[in-house]
Amino acid sequence: MEQIYVIMLIVLGVLAIIDLVVGVSNDAVNFLNSAVGSKAVSFKTTMIVASLGVLVGAMFSSGMMEIARSGIFVPSMFSFNDVMIIFLAVMISDILLLDVFNSLGLPTSTTVSIIFELLGAAVCLALYKIYTSDETLDHLGMYINTKKASTIVYSILLSVILSFSLGSFIQYISRLIFTFHYEKKLKYFGAIFGGVAITAITFFILIKGLKGVSFISSEQFEWIDKHQFLILAVNFAVFLILSQILISYFKVNILRVIILIGTFALALAFAGNDLVNFIGVPIAAFNSYQIFQGSGVSGDSFMMGALANDDIVAPFYFLLLAGVVMVVTLWTSKKAKSVIETGVNLSRQGEGDEKFTPNTASRFIVRFGVYIGQAINVFLPKKLQIKIDKRFESVKKTTKKTDDEPAFDMVRASVNLMVASILISIGTSMKLPLSTTYVTFMVAMGTSFADRAWDRESAVYRIAGVFKVIGGWFFTAIIAFVLAFIMAYILKVGEIFAFVGLLLMLGIMLYNSSRKHKQKIKNEEEIKSLRKEDIGTVKEMITESSAQISKVFRKTSALYSNLIDNLSMQDLAKLKENKKDQKKLEKEIDELKSNVFYLIKNLDDNSVEASKFYILILGYLQDMVQSIDFITTNSYLHVNNNHKKLKFNQIKGLKNIDTQLQHLLQLLEESFKNEDFHQIDTILNDKQALLDTVSDLITKQIKRIRTTETSPKNSKLYFALLLESNDLVKSLMNLLELFKEFNNVNKE
Repeated sequence: MEQIYVIMLIVLGVLAIIDLVVGVSNDAVNFLNSAVGSKAVSFKTTMIVASLGVLVGAMFSSGMMEIARSGIFVPSMFSFNDVMIIFLAVMISDILLLDVFNSLGLPTSTTVSIIFELLGAAVCLALYKIYTSDETLDHLGMYINTKKASTIVYSILLSVILSFSLGSFIQYISRLIFTFHYEKKLKYFGAIFGGVAITAITFFILIKGLKGVSFISSEQFEWIDKHQFLILAVNFAVFLILSQILISYFKVNILRVIILIGTFALALAFAGNDLVNFIGVPIAAFNSYQIFQGSGVSGDSFMMGALANDDIVAPFYFLLLAGVVMVVTLWTSKKAKSVIETGVNLSRQGEGDEKFTPNTASRFIVRFGVYIGQAINVFLPKKLQIKIDKRFESVKKTTKKTDDEPAFDMVRASVNLMVASILISIGTSMKLPLSTTYVTFMVAMGTSFADRAWDRESAVYRIAGVFKVIGGWFFTAIIAFVLAFIMAYILKVGEIFAFVGLLLMLGIMLYNSSRKHKQKIKNEEEIKSLRKEDIGTVKEMITESSAQISKVFRKTSALYSNLIDNLSMQDLAKLKENKKDQKKLEKEIDELKSNVFYLIKNLDDNSVEASKFYILILGYLQDMVQSIDFITTNSYLHVNNNHKKLKFNQIKGLKNIDTQLQHLLQLLEESFKNEDFHQIDTILNDKQALLDTVSDLITKQIKRIRTTETSPKNSKLYFALLLESNDLVKSLMNLLELFKEFNNVNKE
């Protein structure tokens, strides 16, 4: 029977590696957000510093996995078989949950997820034991340590409110001092700011990052704990002098130094303390097996009271392997980049593409904030308002906007790291389990708010995004508890069959998730490729417009043809896919429209006509997409409502239009793709043939209605398809005539 437990351990080891991958992908935002967003140093340098922090933190972690072993449940009340089921349920649930958040690009707390998964699985088995014995629900407290869970919930609220408020306040003061033209101000205030920031960050390393590490004894850490103010004072004096030397004599930008040290500190703390969230459970399972091995008692009878022994530590080679896996994941995970992008996007200083959709709550808060601002302005003297506004005037860009621009400046990045370090240090010293994710994310949101990054153009989107992330945090706890509860019950009842089945399910779900995420990234990159803000001349405008029009022609051609085929076959599933493809095409056109403002700003002063041409082109493309949308939606609804199939002659007529349209669009796609417009005149001359075909089909349908047609729904759909096909062709021809005219004018 012991062989099955060995297999479980091997499986838990594999799950630990997978959990490290999905966990690091989610938590990377905690320590990379500020450096990546500010572009203080190259991405490669940032990754090297973060990797060193992760590796050092992992190797020197104490390995004291108390939370996983006995922090949530009471081991003495559970058998060895029970704790192995708990650990398996937790790992499967944790991987599934974190992978979902990673796929959505949302940061969540791995601490909260592991706590509530342990709680859910333990409660499930506790209730099972109570139900199968003479005990009552009053005995549940003997099995579960509920105090830890309630403390976590309290820390969530504290983290969110305190982090946002303090981040806003310190950033507001910092911006008043440094303004956005901070280079000159650094000469006078840089040393003080550097002294405070580096002191806060190094103190954070001592209190949080190195808490319980193997090379610092408990007596040494106790001395550090008792002499915190002395350490702070000495550190401030030392770093103040060092900062001034670096600024005055070596001409070093002290903000870059702060950001690099802060990134290292948060990465070290993440690996040193949050490692338990990923490998704590498998290591606890390994410790349990060591205790059980050779006992001579069955797994159902051997009770695990010894698991609560504080002397149990994780083997060093486990920690080293975990550190290596985390570093590799940092460099290779695409999902980590998605999560980082969410944090950076929500705290971005300038305009750009907004990822989230406004909701009622975000609109109300923005409107309320506007009213509050107007009320404050009534009482503030006008001169003071003007003076404050000048401190918040952004640096005017002299070059064209590019993707390499920082999302925010180094002042804000430094404040992010400094405030997050201070809060987590204070929380640790007060024994409040503040979540690193909650603190770093909400500090970033607070500083962006204070920096006026959330203006009237973007606030409603950013606040909606923050609500979505925070909502996800609270759902993390609920979903983690329920999911682990269900997994534990299935494993307890289904035994070996459930064990194999759940592993197969996990593998399939992870494979599908990876495949869908790759497709999602591919689609997003395709849409991003449409953003051409660096166009500056008429020739570039023609070239870019030709490429965009060629893509729309190709996709319209494929979509229309597939739609007619699927409608003739009454294939509802494929018609639903057509709707998705149409929405994707619509989104691409919408992205082009959103980009118009920045594109026009970057054009030459003499390119007003080019701007007008581009806007009209987008208008005709939108008309084409709207026609396709109408055809797609009506076809899908007709089949979905189980109406009669279109008749043979009706399908034949639509196929005839499709054949002519495919030929036309294929010629046009090649012409625009190669920027060879010699055939445009021929196509324009032949346009009447296609319009005549549509007109003839309308006439034939009218005759059928008066003689043989008996279905009003079929007639309604058929007329709708013909009329929208007619509009599609007209929009297409209008676009060609416009392009021909503009191209001829600019050749002269």
